[in-house]
Amino acid sequence: MTAIPPTTEPAAPSAAAERMRRHRQRRRDGLRCLMIELRETEIDALIRNGLLPPEKRHDCESVQSALYAFLDDALGELRDA
Repeated sequence: MTAIPPTTEPAAPSAAAERMRRHRQRRRDGLRCLMIELRETEIDALIRNGLLPPEKRHDCESVQSALYAFLDDALGELRDA
């Protein structure tokens, strides 16, 4: 006898299960997920410091990358001290 392959796709994980999977992966990677609010003046400072192109000031991913670059630079100095 041969096995009959299942006719339905396995159920996709629920939204809650997916959030928990991402949470556990971040924890394993030593990361935390935070939501922060930035003032327009802080975004202006990222632009002035050359970390964010002015035309990308409303692009969340670009602002996030610029903030990561700022933190890496600022906290890198603290780690080296």
